[in-house]
Amino acid sequence: MDFLTNNSMLMMEKSMGFLWTKQAAILDNLANVETPEYKAKVVTFEENLRSRLALAAQGKLHGGDGVPTRKAVRQVLEQSEFAVMEPQEATRMDDNGVDATEQMIEMVRNAYQQQYVYNAINKSYSVLRMAVRGQ
Repeated sequence: MDFLTNNSMLMMEKSMGFLWTKQAAILDNLANVETPEYKAKVVTFEENLRSRLALAAQGKLHGGDGVPTRKAVRQVLEQSEFAVMEPQEATRMDDNGVDATEQMIEMVRNAYQQQYVYNAINKSYSVLRMAVRGQ
């Protein structure tokens, strides 16, 4: 049963949550492209995860020996969260911070990332199905 709850599956689960939140933020931004004083939403996840993994690699999260254990990595994955921020930079005279072209490009990139994660999850479960069927 470790296959269903391993660090890779947890990372894919966190990635899907991040990508869904990012997609919602992009859609909010595009819906408000003509709203005066609207600030574009930005979703971050990588910075938090990267900094926490660096702490784990230094042994500051678990064990203290400088070698990240599976437990420390799992702890990092479980505690890393994504954040929705609204930077205060405006791109237009009406203080709207949405660049529609940039948001559409980001939406396509996000869709490709979602597709990649879906495929990775599907392949993992395909291996499990083959093992269960004995093929």
